[in-house]
Amino acid sequence: MYIESLSLKDYRNYEELFVEFENKVNVILGENAQGKTNVMESIYVLAMAKSHRTSNDKDLIRWDQDYAKIEGRVQKQHSSLPLQLVISKKGKKAKCNHIEQQKLSQYVGNMNVVMFAPEDLNLVKGSPQVRRRFIDMEIGQVSPIYLHDMSQYQKILQQRNHFLKMMQIKKQTDLTMLEILTEQFIQMAVKIVTKRFEFLRLLQNWAKPIHHGISRGLETLEIQYKPSVEVLEDQDLSKMVTTFQEKFEKVKNREMERGTTLFGPHRDDLLFFVNNRDVQTFGSQGQQRTTALSIKLAEIELIHAEIGEYPILLLDDVLSELDDYRQSHLLNTIQGKVQTFVTTTSVDGIDHQTLKEASTFEVTSGIMKKA
Repeated sequence: MYIESLSLKDYRNYEELFVEFENKVNVILGENAQGKTNVMESIYVLAMAKSHRTSNDKDLIRWDQDYAKIEGRVQKQHSSLPLQLVISKKGKKAKCNHIEQQKLSQYVGNMNVVMFAPEDLNLVKGSPQVRRRFIDMEIGQVSPIYLHDMSQYQKILQQRNHFLKMMQIKKQTDLTMLEILTEQFIQMAVKIVTKRFEFLRLLQNWAKPIHHGISRGLETLEIQYKPSVEVLEDQDLSKMVTTFQEKFEKVKNREMERGTTLFGPHRDDLLFFVNNRDVQTFGSQGQQRTTALSIKLAEIELIHAEIGEYPILLLDDVLSELDDYRQSHLLNTIQGKVQTFVTTTSVDGIDHQTLKEASTFEVTSGIMKKA
C-alpha cells in the first residue's frame, strides 16, 4: 500500500498543499520549524484519526481558522481509495471512498502506517503510558473491534471513577451500583487484556529475530506484558474474570478512599528484556535504541502478516539519532518493499543506495516543493 497524493488545507502551518508521491522512499528536507514534521503528522493523522504529537485536535488547525482538512489517495493491491478527514473545534468527520463514516473506529485501518520518531526511542525508557498508547494504536490499526472495545472501556472507566469520587466525598454509598459498574468494567477489561496478550505474542515472534540480526547475533529480545491484575495468557476467560473480581475485592476499600480505579488495562505495562536483563533499567542507550528499532521493524512485518500489505513507514528525524550500522539495517530492511517518508535537515553523511534513488522534496515556511 502507498499514498499517491496528499492535500492539506489550513493544517498547522500549511494554508494549502497538494503533493504527489511515488511508491518508494520520499525524502523531505528542510531546516527545523519549517513544516517537515507537520507533513509527516498529517499522513499519520489521515491514517489514525489522531496525532502522535498532541491529544488536543485544535493544535492541528491553522491559526485563526475554523477547521483543517486532510485528503489523500491510497493505492492498495486491489483498489484506489480516497480518504478525507476534517478536524474542527466541534470534532472530526472522516470519509472513506466519499462515504462519511459513522464511527472513527470504522475508519481507522483503511490506511496503515508505522511512525518512527525520536520520541519512539522513549518506548523503552519512557513511562508506562507511552507503552500503553503504543499497544493501543498498533492493535487498533489491524483490529477495529479493539478500538471499539477500548472506547467502551474508557467510558465505563470514566463512570466508575466518577462514582468512586462520589463515594470518597460521601455523596454516594450505593455498593450495589459500584458492583454493577465493576462487572461491566471487568467484562471489557478482560477483552482488552486478551487481545493485548495475543498482539504482543505476535510482535515478539517478529521482533526477536530482527533484534538478533541487528545485534549481530549477540542479543536475544523478549517482550513481556505486565497486566496490573495477575492474569496469565493461557487462562480461559472465566478464570480471568474471577481473578479480576478477586482483585476488586482486595482493593475495593482503597478505591473508595482514593476515589479512583486502581486496577485494569489503563494501569498495565510492557517489559523488554535483552539477554534476560531488563533493558529499561540495565540496558545501554545502544541496546534501548536497538530494541525500539526492532519493535518498529517488527510492526511493519506484523501488519503485513495480518492484512497482506505493507504499511507506509514514516521516519521523522530519526536517522540522525541512529548510528551508521542501525541506519543501514533500517534502510536495507525497507528497500524496495515499503513506501517510506524520511524527514531530515540534511542527507549528508548517509551513504545508502535507498536515499540516492529517493524522491526529494524541500520545505520552507509551510511551502513544499519537489527538489
